[in-house]
Amino acid sequence: MGKRTTHLVWDWNGTLLDDITAVIEATNAAFAELGLEPITLERYRELYCVPIPRFYERLMGRLPTEAEWLVMDEAFHKHYWLRADACALTAGAAELLAARRAAGRSQSLLSMAPHEHLVPIVHRHGITEHFLRVDGRTGPSHGSKAEHMVRHLTLLQEAGEGISADRVVVIGDAVDDAVAAAHVGARAVLFTGGSHSRTSLALAGVPVVDTLAEAVEMAELLAG
Repeated sequence: MGKRTTHLVWDWNGTLLDDITAVIEATNAAFAELGLEPITLERYRELYCVPIPRFYERLMGRLPTEAEWLVMDEAFHKHYWLRADACALTAGAAELLAARRAAGRSQSLLSMAPHEHLVPIVHRHGITEHFLRVDGRTGPSHGSKAEHMVRHLTLLQEAGEGISADRVVVIGDAVDDAVAAAHVGARAVLFTGGSHSRTSLALAGVPVVDTLAEAVEMAELLAG
């Protein structure tokens, strides 16, 4: 399946899953618990970065203490997962995934969402069969996607999929997706429908697009 063609590594939150409204609501619900002012979508996209404690530093003017970070992280996830099941896939995502699989093109999913939450929600959306692998985050939530990308590609290669990094294109909504791609020698295309503003995404130095269909077209050009 797609052994000599472009392999796509999809991001989940803000890319395949249209959850930015839930993210903002969960962020503000968590902020309210901590006595912080709410944030608008525009402000969120302007300031968001990974690792997440740096994002909170931009908001608070200082890095949160370890105790504050644990409280904030737990509060966000509590509120987010109450809302996540109501989120739909991004427009056209299901059709793109199905068409690519039908054409014999390979793709996988790597997310910084907790693995134990990611697998069930992907399954509920009926798209698991389109991916060679579905991997979520294991371990702490304050790191970068780069280390997880190394493991993801290693497991694909160990499974005999014949996927080399120079044929991989990562499609995501965050600068961290581009950083993770570069870390393993892959390429990236960034989508404007999620966590970053177009201006922020442009700083990554990779193509920026407004639809997932454009992302797939660009990915094929990059790896072609």
